[in-house]
Amino acid sequence: MKQRKVRVAGLEFSNDSALKYIGGTCVIESEKAYFSALKSLKKIFSEAGSGFVAKASFDKANRTSLNGFRGPGFERGAEMLKKFKEETGLPLLVDIHLPGQAEKAAEFADVLQIPAFLCRQTDLILAAARTGKVINVKKGQFLAPWDMENVIKKIESAGNRSIMLTERGTSFGYSNLVVDMRGLETMKSFGYPVIFDCTHSVQRPGALGSATGGDRQFILPLSKAAVALGIAGLFFETHANPEKALSDGPNSIPLGRVKETVSVLNRLDKLIKSLKEVKL
Repeated sequence: MKQRKVRVAGLEFSNDSALKYIGGTCVIESEKAYFSALKSLKKIFSEAGSGFVAKASFDKANRTSLNGFRGPGFERGAEMLKKFKEETGLPLLVDIHLPGQAEKAAEFADVLQIPAFLCRQTDLILAAARTGKVINVKKGQFLAPWDMENVIKKIESAGNRSIMLTERGTSFGYSNLVVDMRGLETMKSFGYPVIFDCTHSVQRPGALGSATGGDRQFILPLSKAAVALGIAGLFFETHANPEKALSDGPNSIPLGRVKETVSVLNRLDKLIKSLKEVKL
């Protein structure tokens, strides 16, 4: 199938185009920390010559424990993110969790993201689609890749064809995830840009008892495998000090290692997309 091109504030996301990146901290811990991390990322990707979309979460609504840090909430988060866009000019992807958040988030977000656990919530998906914004849907850990075609049809029914699909691992027994690389090819067959979430894919859900663990050492190997298939982009989370992160520290890329990680993946992406594809 012909691969669609989705535009995000001047950036072209396509499985045939140069690899783009979506990244940021797991959650907004504070305005200062969030702005600092994203300004560092802006510099890294500017120097690398790579397209970059800042990722933001104002509320982590699915924390393992009631005591887990959730973030500043929608109203305060929106204030911060509007200020952030004015200061940096970076395009912005924002998670939404309720249908009523879609239109308000669309006022400052370039991409509305449907979290994995909510990828079958029809009212949420339709509310997001009707804004006309680019919609990035994370495939649920419980969902087969071919079932994402039904999610696409929901978005298309609202007249929106600015769609991206993200792989973030599949439940594998208890407190573990596995990535089936065949799923990336299946989702590519629908014609929309496919993103690989390289940090959530190495989570160990609930493995720490009251928090999620993770296997950071597998982030780069899995990223290489995904990029070798020819995809549109990589989604990642980072933190200046992952061991002190308030959410998803065990599966975040240390901020100081992002630059070299991007360098490796960009070289691989360029090689892969310069090769002629062989059909078997």
